Amino acid sequence: MNTTTLITDLLHSHFSATLPLKHIVLVACGGSLVDMYPAHYFLNREARELRSYMMTANEFVCAPPRTLGPQTLTIVCSHGGNTPESVAAAQLAQQNGSATICLTHNSDASLLQAATRHILYEWGDTSQVVNNPMAIILSLCVNALNHTEGYASNSAFHHGMSMIDALISRARQKITARVEDFARRFADESLFYVLSSGASYGHAYGFAICSLMEMQWLNAASIHSGEYFHGPFEVTDHSTPWIVLVNEGLTRPLDERVVRFLAHHAEKTEIVDARELGLGAIDASVVDYFNPILFYSVMCDYRASLATIRQHPLETRRYMGKIEY
Repeated sequence: MNTTTLITDLLHSHFSATLPLKHIVLVACGGSLVDMYPAHYFLNREARELRSYMMTANEFVCAPPRTLGPQTLTIVCSHGGNTPESVAAAQLAQQNGSATICLTHNSDASLLQAATRHILYEWGDTSQVVNNPMAIILSLCVNALNHTEGYASNSAFHHGMSMIDALISRARQKITARVEDFARRFADESLFYVLSSGASYGHAYGFAICSLMEMQWLNAASIHSGEYFHGPFEVTDHSTPWIVLVNEGLTRPLDERVVRFLAHHAEKTEIVDARELGLGAIDASVVDYFNPILFYSVMCDYRASLATIRQHPLETRRYMGKIEY
């Protein structure tokens, strides 16, 4: 997926010197919204003037930002491409003069009818991680920033993208026995807390609401590692499971502080460390943004192993797509 060419073409065709790109709005629901968090985090940290918003689609439709207009790029993602809230969000963006990039896996999706540009991404066990939505959306925003303001680490970022699939492949081989042990230890648990920080906090949230709540019908909550000591740590005991996604990069000290505390005050813990899984091979100036891409793939193996031992297939639903809601 050549996101550089797509962004360059869109900037030249939709924006101008008098009406330049000023705002990027990232809109989706559920897992697709989770895929947008690394890009949102990247823009908030690296951009000097380009402003980023990230909104769940229904809220975007009900309460859109007042800046929505011809100087806005709205990126909308929906895996099936027919999520009503996401389609309505893309339509609203276009009605307000915003350029839209819509991503989906479905070539017949309704979402494509409201796209200035669209991306049909790969999916499945044989697809490359760089062609999945999280990496694509991050690349779109990196390229948008580089074209509008310049981004000093642009080359390092794209080099990291060229490495990430191989790094993830090695990491998944490394954790094969570990995920099976995790499933055995936690098969009978009903509540999980998932912690992380930086660009990976979005995936801690996603693993809680999608992998555990939606796909396994288990109670779960995400906690930012930096917020753990400002209230949540009071429920720490030896009977509750904790999953910590430890980042490589600038926010690692936040995650390590949690790990040190849990080592003394908790018993049921699973520590997934990006450094131990090899992410340090990516340049330090951009490695923060690759943590969630690694964690997504690795945690898919965790949830699959848990689903197998619990005999609860990941596709099982009782409400979603089953009833009116």
